[in-house]
Amino acid sequence: MKIVGITSCPTGIAHTYIAAEKLKKTAEAKGYEIKIETQGAKIENILTSQEIEEADVVIVAIDKEVDMSRFSGKKIKKVSTAKAIRDANTIIDEAIKGIGTYTSKITSEANSSNDKGTMKNLYNHFMNGVNYMLPFVIAGGILIALSFAFGIDASNPESDSYNALAGALSKIGGDTAFALMVPALAAGISVSIAGRAGLATGFIAGTLAATGGSGFLGGMIGGLLAGYITNLFANKVNIKESIAPIYQLIVVPLLSISLTGFIMVFLVEAPVTAILNLLTSSLNGLGETSGVIFGLLIGIMMAADMGGPINKSISTFSIGLMSAGVSAPIAACMAAGMVPPLGLALATILFKNKFTKEEKTSGKSCWVLGSSYITEGAIPFAVADPLRVIPSLMAGSAVAAAISMGAGITSMAPHGGIWVLFIPNVINSVPIYLLAIAAGTIVTAVMVGLLKKEVVSNNDEYSNELLQRNGDSANVI
Repeated sequence: MKIVGITSCPTGIAHTYIAAEKLKKTAEAKGYEIKIETQGAKIENILTSQEIEEADVVIVAIDKEVDMSRFSGKKIKKVSTAKAIRDANTIIDEAIKGIGTYTSKITSEANSSNDKGTMKNLYNHFMNGVNYMLPFVIAGGILIALSFAFGIDASNPESDSYNALAGALSKIGGDTAFALMVPALAAGISVSIAGRAGLATGFIAGTLAATGGSGFLGGMIGGLLAGYITNLFANKVNIKESIAPIYQLIVVPLLSISLTGFIMVFLVEAPVTAILNLLTSSLNGLGETSGVIFGLLIGIMMAADMGGPINKSISTFSIGLMSAGVSAPIAACMAAGMVPPLGLALATILFKNKFTKEEKTSGKSCWVLGSSYITEGAIPFAVADPLRVIPSLMAGSAVAAAISMGAGITSMAPHGGIWVLFIPNVINSVPIYLLAIAAGTIVTAVMVGLLKKEVVSNNDEYSNELLQRNGDSANVI
């Protein structure tokens, strides 16, 4: 039995590779031949046409649009990366048996891709927008943070402490890269719905949202409008073949941009701007108690699925708030996102008898992953023992985020983890922020240590895992 597949998550950082590894190990344990192409930051382990032709089934674990034309005539099992990580065993069994599979046909897929959005839902469209947005946010945010290393006012030309390098960093990161965050978000959403034809309309809608005051909320709405309106003109209207090129080149962008623009200016801008302003003022005016409660919610959501839909929703929301001048939620998100891997790393040291040899080895890498704000480092532990590990992660992350929000900690960088703490003026109170992270890490480690059962023997790890997980409490892979 030969299996080929693709894994790809919106950010291309962790879920892509963890899903590929789970599928590979599970298939090989069953005696199957498997090759998985990972479409992360770059495409690796590329499938050849011969490998695809010889495959009995194709497993596609993706959270964004990928090119499926190569798999014409093949039996395909399509799932999310999170599903592949959680239950690779069932996915492979179902793929082999033909449960939940479909046969790919280029012509039918091409004709129906815009009708059904290749079975995407709104979450997939939004995540595609996030995928477009993240490079602008991360690079822009860190460049802005670097400019503050020269002083709070060093990038201001009218300041006595003006520094040309700080000014350049701020201009590149803030005035340019960060300013394109909302347009990129809207463009990504639009492209996800309408294909390449939606790019220009999405950028226009996002730029109108950014300059008009409706911000990231307007960008999300604008992206949906741009996508569905462009899809209507580009893919739903039947045009004679002789004039189709002119129609696609001139008429489609003119009509879609005009209609989307009018809706944004006259219907969306005012009410959404008012909502965003109300949200911004409410968050900026949070008292200590309200901040703690909001922090608890942020922490729970960040650790609930470790890079999945819930995690991405709150982190994207917090990144969007940065464009509105609210920088406390992103600091809480980053603290909460670092805690799960760090807590598990600490637990493997404090409670060595609760972990297998493989888990202890993974725990060492969690120090680096957690410090770098890569929450996905905790996934292998959570998949192996979800009923004990996930509540522990949520508790620790909630503590860290609550302390951060309650103390009013802000961050000028949207990513970077503990490493941005070395840049002056990025975090407004580094000692309290470190205290929040440390407290959350300890809570997670202690809870994991108390809840998990001892590993009976390190000689038979598979049997140990079965004993430790209590059979039905987890999917042992």
